[in-house]
Amino acid sequence: MRNVATGSMDTSFSSPFPLDNGLPPAALLRRAHGFKLDLCHALERIADSLPDNIDRMECLRIANMLAPAIRRIHACEEKHIFTAYAAVLAASADADMETLRRLKAEHVEDQCFADEVTETLLGIGHGQAIDNAEAVGFMLRGFFETMRRHIAFERAHILPILDR
Repeated sequence: MRNVATGSMDTSFSSPFPLDNGLPPAALLRRAHGFKLDLCHALERIADSLPDNIDRMECLRIANMLAPAIRRIHACEEKHIFTAYAAVLAASADADMETLRRLKAEHVEDQCFADEVTETLLGIGHGQAIDNAEAVGFMLRGFFETMRRHIAFERAHILPILDR
């Protein structure tokens, strides 16, 4: 997460914050976005360090956090945020639940991709040779760019409805 005093990135962030803490859905989503963006930044730093400057401990740290964090965040989003979003839409004449179906499907894809990234990072963290740094970088970038697009979509389409 960002250091409030300096505005700089805190590279020591750890497992997801308590998600079920009574925050309004829009605030909860913003908090989840912040955490996921911090994960994206960490993955980007790893990708940028390939192949010769890899921090194996950072790979292990992110690997141990990534898949469980994504699952917890997605479960929270589906339980609290999507429910609130659906309730607002149900009260309007232009209710379109296709957006929720799309986002839920993306969650499943993101979780599967997180598992693959985790496996790769664990291998690197445990000293496995990086046979194809370009492929590993492509995998990491594919994951974090997908996450960033998902966040951008939610910011453009979900948050404005939740902020009503």
